[in-house]
Amino acid sequence: MAIFKPLLRLIQILYSLYAFALFIVVIVGVLFPCLILCLPLGRIKGGNIMFDLYRFLGRLWYWMLGIRHSNHYESTPDPNGQYIFIANHISYLDAVDIILTLKHDFRAIGKFELLKVPIFGFLYRFCVVTVNRSSAEDRARSLADLRKMLAKGISIMVFPEGTFNMADGPLAQFYDGAFKLAVETGKPIQPILLLDTFDRLHYRNVFTLTPGRARAVYLAPIDPAQHPGADHKALKELAIKHMSDKLIEYRASWINPNYFHPPR
Repeated sequence: MAIFKPLLRLIQILYSLYAFALFIVVIVGVLFPCLILCLPLGRIKGGNIMFDLYRFLGRLWYWMLGIRHSNHYESTPDPNGQYIFIANHISYLDAVDIILTLKHDFRAIGKFELLKVPIFGFLYRFCVVTVNRSSAEDRARSLADLRKMLAKGISIMVFPEGTFNMADGPLAQFYDGAFKLAVETGKPIQPILLLDTFDRLHYRNVFTLTPGRARAVYLAPIDPAQHPGADHKALKELAIKHMSDKLIEYRASWINPNYFHPPR
């Protein structure tokens, strides 16, 4: 069987290159021209149109790669409601997966470093609220931008870990921003689990892409109104425990098996 390993690895690399080539064609050939057309509509109406296009092309891209996305609901969000969505972060595919998962109009917060990527950075600036997490001033500016989005009726999406969880536990530590906004605005926090993106594309190597399932799970929301007196740190700890417990329950593949059998 060892003789087949180099061949399988070559097939996986070629498959990954095929996926990246498709991605570039979509960005350069479709998304960038559409963005130029949407710019006069502004960042709200134009941005919503672009996200609808992202969803359509994301589904098409997944289909062409043999990746099967599906949503699962332990709790169903109000389609007309406004939320602060949060999700675990474990793969480069998370950005695509979360766009396919969310049905609401939303804006995400993302790393400012991606603004430097040619062409993609222009798309990114139009549709994402960027943040430099190493700068307290920029973190404050990004929170102000997110408040403006919420004031305009747009939901927001945050990966509160800030970067990939590279440990063997369910989650890395969370930043405070999403939970401060929840306390300030009263908007419910809607946790989502991305269960399979780690298996589809490992964060350590972009040539590990594989076809297969990509499940997203909506958990019960955390409504600040149901936790009177709770500050942002208390809401954050609630979210961490709830999401960690569920990731263990679903036996997420990156978690050390010791978490599945806690000592008695």
